[in-house]
Amino acid sequence: MAQYSTLADGVFQALADPTRRTVLRRLSRGPASIGELARPFDMALPSFMKHIRVLEQSGWIRTRKVGRVRTCTIERASFDVVDTWLSEQRALWEGRTDRLDQFVTSDISQTKADSQ
Repeated sequence: MAQYSTLADGVFQALADPTRRTVLRRLSRGPASIGELARPFDMALPSFMKHIRVLEQSGWIRTRKVGRVRTCTIERASFDVVDTWLSEQRALWEGRTDRLDQFVTSDISQTKADSQ
């Protein structure tokens, strides 16, 4: 569980930055070179490369160098980590809201019965 938590922390931390989310959005359409990914951003290439390294280290992307061109592709496994975490949270909160609903409706039913 601790290993999963550490993995999830890195995955979500990588998503915390709008630049990295934009890169992932672009890569969802297919592979792209570092130069193509960096083009829309007003930052020096070394600064942009820090974002690429964070995405790669967190498992969101994979890079491959052919000649002088480094190409990035999205890794689907990180989506599974996010999906699992969200499913766990959804189940937890649905259970809590179901219990709250039962509490509220049983309290209302009891109040009606008492008033009759």
